[in-house]
Amino acid sequence: MPELDELESRLESLTAADFQRGLDVFRGKLKEAEASYLNSCVHCGLCASSCHYYRMDSILENIPAHKLELIASVFKRSFTTMGRLAPGLVGAKPLDKEMARAWVDSIFGRCSLCGRCSVNCTIGIALPRIFRAARAALGAMGLVPSDLQATVDNSLKFGNNMAMTRQDWVETVEWIEEELQMETGDPEAKLPLDKQGAKILFTVNPREPKFFPLSLQASAKVFWAAKEDWTMASDPGWDLTNYGLFNCNDEQAGCITSNLVEAMARLGCQTLVIGECGHGYGAARWEGPEWLQKSYPFEVKSILELMDEYVRDGRIKLDPSKNPVPVTLHDPCNLVRHGGICEAQRRVLRQATMTFTEMTPNREHNFCCGGGGGQLAMARYKNRRIQSGGMKAKQISDSGARIVVAPCHNCIDQLMELNKEYKLNVQIKTVAEMVAEALVPNT
Repeated sequence: MPELDELESRLESLTAADFQRGLDVFRGKLKEAEASYLNSCVHCGLCASSCHYYRMDSILENIPAHKLELIASVFKRSFTTMGRLAPGLVGAKPLDKEMARAWVDSIFGRCSLCGRCSVNCTIGIALPRIFRAARAALGAMGLVPSDLQATVDNSLKFGNNMAMTRQDWVETVEWIEEELQMETGDPEAKLPLDKQGAKILFTVNPREPKFFPLSLQASAKVFWAAKEDWTMASDPGWDLTNYGLFNCNDEQAGCITSNLVEAMARLGCQTLVIGECGHGYGAARWEGPEWLQKSYPFEVKSILELMDEYVRDGRIKLDPSKNPVPVTLHDPCNLVRHGGICEAQRRVLRQATMTFTEMTPNREHNFCCGGGGGQLAMARYKNRRIQSGGMKAKQISDSGARIVVAPCHNCIDQLMELNKEYKLNVQIKTVAEMVAEALVPNT
């Protein structure tokens, strides 16, 4: 594969200055807590059974503690006295080409940053924080897989990760608006763009206008039914994705977040609503203020929270008989385990469907689908991604459901591949699609 050759070429061209730059970035990402984690692992092995990579391929390289040890060995060699004086005694190793190659394979190729290992760690090591520091170091050395970096570059250059032009975005919104008006029979049903002073600025994943317009139409139908005062931006600020979370370049991630902040200021909106996306919500709600080093002057919500409020307050009414097929729910890692949005989607689905069944395990203990951490953007690891997704495929199969609801388009893309690979014979939908289907017409 060209990517393999390109990455190997970059590895072979690394200089002493490159390694030092990587070490400097790595050390800068480690606060006292993270540094202590690097000396805390007791090798109990519980993280192994927690990891979907290891569960589907039980080799040493897939054990989270082994990945941690690769990173810890460099920390000890570069930043501890014993590691410099007696490296063999404490397992300290230099950051050289061999180690950099191992880091790339381990931290980009065998980890989706899902955090399930940390939930099950006996001493609470926050492994994703360590792995993110290692990814940042690799980025400083130019070792981010090129297709992942290209996704970030698209956002920086075009304002969205799929390089859609403003004209393509606007024309797609106008077409979806026409479809919404035909579906509702209401010529006033709108997908408003650049509405000054709207209460809500709604943001979407570019995969919706590009490949899944019915998902965007479903969200718009929910807003229409709730009589919401909302808008979307026509200029940068409509894309909720931020793959800077995955290449771990905080400066680039902050620039992408600025698109949302600037759109809120430009349009004078009160609440930034993130569409159904795990990493998009986590990046905007929790990481964004850290990247920008300032608090937002506005509220950030998931559309899941908003739909939950609509149902609770009677702004929309649902008829579950319109969704009679058994439904289960996938919990996106960044939305649930990292983001804390666990119950809103469940309350909504119980009102919108006749038969809702949980996967086992679920909520913060649910298994990653395998598509997170930028895995969908790294073609070189596709086979591992599909193999590791076997854990999710088993959860789906065991649930007996015929519809899998996934409030995240990265997850949806992965689940669609798993559906085909593991012959699950299920439909995959968003929460908004289920809600739109169950809506009782306004009277």
